[in-house]
Amino acid sequence: MDDYPLLNVFLTMMYLFLWVMWFFLLFKVITDIFRDHSMGGWAKAGWLVLVIVLPYLGVLIYMIARGRGMSGRDVKQAEDREAAFREYVKQAAGPEGGGKADSHVDDLAKLAELKDKGHLDQAEYERAKAKLLA
Repeated sequence: MDDYPLLNVFLTMMYLFLWVMWFFLLFKVITDIFRDHSMGGWAKAGWLVLVIVLPYLGVLIYMIARGRGMSGRDVKQAEDREAAFREYVKQAAGPEGGGKADSHVDDLAKLAELKDKGHLDQAEYERAKAKLLA
């Protein structure tokens, strides 16, 4: 370790960190290019060629020209995913916010309540219960 001073270790770690961050930023810009639906195909191709051929300059120009909208597109995508998830949960839960098993439990409770109040006799209760559970 005598031939590699501590400062060089720190500089190497910093360069490695900056290199990883650079690739993160590059991939973030490329995914934003493809995610933006307001751009046409030729504009996307032009930005992509610029970012690939002149990566440092291309990413810098993209961040200056279109960087403000990147966060808006991220938020919109997150909101769309959340809305799709909520819709899926509502659809999977079925009507009235409960699944099929929950509705059977509620219906059985209603039948028991009607029987307890005297609106149904034992035979009617058993028939309704058998029909519900079938």
